[in-house]
This record gives sequence, structure tokens and C-alpha cells, in this order.
Amino acid sequence: MENNPLININGNGVPTLDILILMTVIMLLPSILIMMTSFTRILIILSFTRNALGIQQTPPNMVLVGISLFLTLFIMNPVVSDINENAYQPYVEGTMTQEEALDAAAVPMKDFMLRQTEVDTLNLFLDFAGIEEQPEDVQDIPMTVVIPSFMTSELERGFMAGFLIFIPFLLIDVIVSSVLMSMGMIMLPPATISLPFKLLLFVTVNGWELLFSSIITSFNY
Repeated sequence: MENNPLININGNGVPTLDILILMTVIMLLPSILIMMTSFTRILIILSFTRNALGIQQTPPNMVLVGISLFLTLFIMNPVVSDINENAYQPYVEGTMTQEEALDAAAVPMKDFMLRQTEVDTLNLFLDFAGIEEQPEDVQDIPMTVVIPSFMTSELERGFMAGFLIFIPFLLIDVIVSSVLMSMGMIMLPPATISLPFKLLLFVTVNGWELLFSSIITSFNY
């Protein structure tokens, strides 16, 4: 009897439904990368740093995205290793079904997101979802609640970090503006004069290394 193309895709009996689920996961990978990892917070912080320095196109957007991507891979490495060991490898070996593998992969992702999520934010979305009390086991919290809670917390922390980064550079702008006004040089743009001083400060304190180390240590493990 021939295989039904709606059920099996080849002689090995791989269900078409499994292939559709796998293709759906692949199509959602960009959204997973942006919304369920450290990528968003890192990119926001790097963008704020560039704006605080007053150099709008240096580093270019492509470089910032690349840095954010590889820092994300570094930070998410324990989670990826956990997923590979407890979900992907058992699925490849045939000891776990695709549905079981997806459920197993969701466990470390959910743990990571919940560690970065503010309790008040999580409770807010639990209220929106109609869940009156937080489940005793955090794994019982649905992904539809965890993901928006995590996204909101990441945006909040990213903007707070950007605010703190802006402060020292803003002080330089204020000082330079005050000096220029006291000297009567009103027509000279303060940003032109303050830019070398901001770059000097950033390079002197080894800014990129300090920034990257602060970003990495800001994630709770």
C-alpha cells in the first residue's frame, strides 16, 4: 500500500505534521532570537551608547547588530547547551517525540526568561491572563505570560541602562556648553567641541570592555 502524502513524506514514515511544526519553528527563529533572548537588551544598550557619544553612524547598525548577536550567543550558551543535551539529542536519537522535545526545550528557555523578569511585571501579566495566583511551580506559568513579561522587563532594563550611560556624557556636554558661553563663543556648536572629550573619556576608561562586561554580568544566572 502506498504512503499517503498527507501523512508520510517519505518511506521512513516521517509525518507531514512534524515537518510543518519544524518549518514553523524555523520561521519563528528571528522572533525567538529577538523576543526570548538577551538580544533586545544588548542592542538597546549599544544604541544608547552610540547616541550618548554623539556619533550617529559609528559603529554602523550592522556592526551593532553583529556585536549583539555574538554577545547573545555567548550569554545564551548555557541555555543552548541545555536544550541540545535534554531536547535535541534525545529527539535525534529517537528516544523523544517532537512534541516532547519542544516541551523539554521550553524548560531552560522559560527558566532563563523568568530569571530576568521582574516579579511585578510577571504578576501584571498574570492578572491580564486571568490567573489570580502565581502557580507554585514556575514551569506551570504559560509561555503566553512569560514572553510578554520578559520582553517588558528587558525593555525597562535596557532603557534604564541607557539612562545611566547618558549621564557622564551629558555632564561633558553641559560643561563644554557652559565654558563656550562664558567665553562668548555662542555660535560654535558645543557638540563639535565635546565629541573629542567624550571619545577620550570612553577610550581612557576602556569603555567597550567595561560595557560588555557590565552587559554580561547584568544577566542573572
